Amino acid sequence: MSDVTINVNGTDRSATVEDRTLLVDFLREALGLTGTHVGCDTSQCGACTVILDGKAVKSCTVLAVMAEGSEVRTIEGLAEGDELHPVQAAFCKHHALQCGFCTPGMIMAAVNILERHGPDIDEALVRHQLEGNLCRCTGYHNIVKAVLDAAQQTRIAAE
Repeated sequence: MSDVTINVNGTDRSATVEDRTLLVDFLREALGLTGTHVGCDTSQCGACTVILDGKAVKSCTVLAVMAEGSEVRTIEGLAEGDELHPVQAAFCKHHALQCGFCTPGMIMAAVNILERHGPDIDEALVRHQLEGNLCRCTGYHNIVKAVLDAAQQTRIAAE
């Protein structure tokens, strides 16, 4: 057993966990943050994507003890009160979800794309960067439209 402290969505959170506890399980079970989904248990789907120290990662591939002292952002940490993050708003606007299971991981990956590449992105980049996140319902077209719209909204807000 190990004591783990991780800054999650801007707040230091601690728990005692088994050394083999995955970050996704730490978030869901120890902290009650169930927005990060467990999809495949094999790191194939991306439903568990979070932002760890500025990088989108599949939280089923990271042990909680490896994230000790790190900063993690989850889907719960995006909105500011009742105001959705631009990516969340764009996903709603463009109907970029159906069953919603992949949505938290897809949104976190999209947020990280914008943080790393800025608002001047194109469809090819978005499609390439989202390759590690699977959606079985939407066909990705509206997801890509949502990410590009969020980029446009980010560009307008910066001007």
